[in-house]
Amino acid sequence: MAGSYADQDGKIWMDGQLVDWRSAQVHVLTHAMHYASSVFEGERCYNGKIFLSREHSERLHFSAGELDFQIPYTVDEIEAAKQQVITENGLTDAYVRAVAWRGAGEDMGVASARNPVHLAIAAWEWGNYYGDAKFKGAKIDIAKWKRPSPETIPVHAKAAGLYMICTTSKHAAEAKGCSDALFMDYRGYVAECTGANIFFVKDGEVHTPKADVFLNGLTRQTVIKRLQSKGITVNERVIMPEELEGFEQCWLTGTAAEVTPVGQIGDYNFEVGALCKDIAEDYEKLVRA
Repeated sequence: MAGSYADQDGKIWMDGQLVDWRSAQVHVLTHAMHYASSVFEGERCYNGKIFLSREHSERLHFSAGELDFQIPYTVDEIEAAKQQVITENGLTDAYVRAVAWRGAGEDMGVASARNPVHLAIAAWEWGNYYGDAKFKGAKIDIAKWKRPSPETIPVHAKAAGLYMICTTSKHAAEAKGCSDALFMDYRGYVAECTGANIFFVKDGEVHTPKADVFLNGLTRQTVIKRLQSKGITVNERVIMPEELEGFEQCWLTGTAAEVTPVGQIGDYNFEVGALCKDIAEDYEKLVRA
């Protein structure tokens, strides 16, 4: 997409109706803007069909519940709205963003139980999230921040507030010429990148951090099932930072990232190998089936 995201042609679904793109506005005293009471989903549409669409809508409801609010639209209504947006904007391959938030209302402190909850859905054409790294391997920085303990924040929700350190970490990574940043968790274990889960290969087996303190991505789950269906052992486990030196291949997964190979993390280098290429091709065939 060229130009500002606020200045585009097209339609956005907002609170039950399609509105002109430039008219999709919220008030400056919207609660979510001040207190991060917002959840969202990122989805991809291939050949006119959103991959794992219903699972995304169900997770949006789950995330809202984790933040103590209820979306005033059912999963079925969200599904219909997403398809309406795709059709109205004449899209076949697109990125879809559904976002729900506490708006402006009677409360403007931390508590906001009396404020209305809104839902909006937008879609646009979006290419490879990591650009040409999709083919030659991304270069990854190591973030200074850590993913938080599940005792401090609802880590399994796809909530806007959880991405604050993702933004700062990705900015720092890009300033170093990297595509993304890898987080450790609060215990010091390898966790995830700013918007993607991570996988490693060693001796023909796949290793990926156990998703106990971060979002268990839908693409992550899909890739694990595809690997297992091919008879490849997948180890979901604790991974220590010092293990990075011994891994041979690495890739990222996410709705935006799809399956993206990694060539370097900090001082550690990885081959864009056969297994990485195979699962990337397999995923591409799956989503377009």
